[in-house]
Amino acid sequence: MLLAMQEDSQDKATPGLWGRIAATWAVAFAVLHFYWALGGSWGLSVSAGPLAEERPGWFVVVGLWGVGTLCLVGGVLGWLLAQRWPRGAGGRVVVSLGWCACAVLLVRGIAVEVLLLTGAAGQEINVSAAQRLWTLVLWNPWFLVGGLVFGLAARDFGRAERPGSGVI
Repeated sequence: MLLAMQEDSQDKATPGLWGRIAATWAVAFAVLHFYWALGGSWGLSVSAGPLAEERPGWFVVVGLWGVGTLCLVGGVLGWLLAQRWPRGAGGRVVVSLGWCACAVLLVRGIAVEVLLLTGAAGQEINVSAAQRLWTLVLWNPWFLVGGLVFGLAARDFGRAERPGSGVI
């Protein structure tokens, strides 16, 4: 009971905190992709390898501008998860999208981590030692953090929607 009271007081002190963190995470990732799309190279060469040097049109349009735009959509979702919504279809859609974002980010981060650590992807993907290191210590943890914060935001949003939670 004491633990439940402590959780309630923390949730009331910072309502929507995880949603705001998820929004910030997504917008930061969008800014990085837009930086790369505009010609920036910091961090891209060791994460994208030859694509970063060649910069084919499809990679810039889909992989940089497209992913950056998708990240901005994720930022809006995080912001929506930080809001208080009345019970109903709109709230169910928002929380479902939050759980979907959580799942996609976690699966991406875990799957690539496992493939690189076990070598299960084989030699045909041609990943340099620098790309492997950056992916293992920076990019995959970044996806895992994103998945966790979207999951926590969806959890908190779902809790706020429940009857008796004090949310209208």
